[in-house]
Amino acid sequence: MIEVKIKADEVKQLLNISSPQFPKYATQILNIANRNAQATRPKVVGQMSELIQKFTGKTLQEWENWYLERYPEAIDEATRKIVEMIENFKDTIEKIDEEMIRQWVRDLVIVKTFIGLRFQEAVFKKIAQHFGLSYRLADPEEESKGIDGFIGNIPVSLKPITYQHQEFLQENIQIDIVFYEKQKNDLKIIISDALEDKLKKLHS
Repeated sequence: MIEVKIKADEVKQLLNISSPQFPKYATQILNIANRNAQATRPKVVGQMSELIQKFTGKTLQEWENWYLERYPEAIDEATRKIVEMIENFKDTIEKIDEEMIRQWVRDLVIVKTFIGLRFQEAVFKKIAQHFGLSYRLADPEEESKGIDGFIGNIPVSLKPITYQHQEFLQENIQIDIVFYEKQKNDLKIIISDALEDKLKKLHS
């Protein structure tokens, strides 16, 4: 068996396509601006994976002509969105000083790390508050049995949402499981109907 790798830049060379030259860090900044501005989303430039399948030509120039006939304003619109975002970046960069950077680094290294390690307590506290019950985290002996904490007197295990698809692992846990999903700005908690009924009975 032979494995051959082609680097991204080499693909362009093999297809005889010239690459524009950008200053150092420019493409990284433009990528971030593009993501924030959502400038090249399908609603602006079309669904590219579908469009390229419909294209029957052979050359880059044919593809460009074919595409621009269907989306004549797309390149200009995407450019406008990114320009606006870059201007926002410039305004913000002028406000960033050493103290702001220090606060950002502290939040990343100290605060977010602590939250990542201690988020379990936040989950138990939130659930307990919702049902008007007490909570506590498990001690080492209880943890060895797969228990992460208690809501009232009910032992609970916390697992990421992806654990739901690992049935062979679930067989070893005989206690109620609360699933969680870390989203962009939130922590989504999923409580089963069975556990909800138990917690409601405890509160009543």
